[in-house]
Amino acid sequence: MGGRIKILPDHIKGRGSSIVTKNRFDAHHFEADEGERVEDQEEIRTKIIDIYPKSIVNNVTSPDVHLSWSMNPYQGCEHGCSYCYARPTHEYWGYNGGLDFERNVLVKRNAAELLREKFQTRTWNAEPIMLSGNTDCYQPIERKLKITRSLLEVCRDYKNPVGIITKNHLVQRDIDILGEMAQSNLAQLVMSITTLDESLRLKLEPRTSSISNRLKTVEMFSKAGIPVSVMMGPVIPALNSMEIMALAERVAGAGAISLHYSIVRLNGCVETVFSDWLERHFADRKQKVMDQIAECHGGDVSDSRFKTRMTGEGNFANIISQQFKLARKKYGLERTPPKLNSKLFVRKNQFTLDL
Repeated sequence: MGGRIKILPDHIKGRGSSIVTKNRFDAHHFEADEGERVEDQEEIRTKIIDIYPKSIVNNVTSPDVHLSWSMNPYQGCEHGCSYCYARPTHEYWGYNGGLDFERNVLVKRNAAELLREKFQTRTWNAEPIMLSGNTDCYQPIERKLKITRSLLEVCRDYKNPVGIITKNHLVQRDIDILGEMAQSNLAQLVMSITTLDESLRLKLEPRTSSISNRLKTVEMFSKAGIPVSVMMGPVIPALNSMEIMALAERVAGAGAISLHYSIVRLNGCVETVFSDWLERHFADRKQKVMDQIAECHGGDVSDSRFKTRMTGEGNFANIISQQFKLARKKYGLERTPPKLNSKLFVRKNQFTLDL
């Protein structure tokens, strides 16, 4: 594991990480004494940083993801999930994947304009786009900035299909747009629910929506005719791995049509963040959790192998896989969401755009 600076001896309220991890691109890294405190509270408040990229739609080449395109209105995420695989991507922007990932959120205010430009190009073939592939498009700042909503408005206007994955019930705000799109099979939702234990959720994903609000979202969208799947992502040995059947029963009762999962992996600086998180919250079982994660990934917690890295391998991973098969069958969560409709796309003429 890389070097780190511990910010507080216990934890920072509302943050998944209380450390500053080493940025692998930095030539120099200051190593502070263990237990050093940040006295200035400004240092741990969320900072919103405007960036102006030249594109918003990203081509997804990973065989682990079923959609070919994604878009991320934000980089970094206030949700603060201690296990988040996207933490190392913050290092490309000059930040660290620990506390910086949660307190320095990069905002693409020109996202909707970029999406319109993309849809106007003759090379765009109206394929489904996923919101988001990296950080949550409904994290807390979205309530104020409404960038995700502006992207959905563009997708609706052009009739381009979109899929959403989120841990935040704020998606309920946009049910008017998504409900309209779903009538033409242009929208689907995946709600990420990692645990039914609210006390664990508060530690593991401190600024995400409560479990009850996520379940209410599943129910609301299901009743509105919008296909909803649930992702138990990630399954973490000895923390939430015993909840599979109970979670399946609850989400089926709320109206989910399918249940998916991934097994936690600790790529790059995530290992440092998550190991420190375990030490602070579950020191008694830290070694057991880390050993079982390694067992699921051929001894390497950072497992980067396509296909294998998501569901793992070995005895424990096989047990998890069998439990999900049984849960899906028992609670009717084996349905496949309908394929999103790409045939209705309408490119605007210049006169329409000028209006």
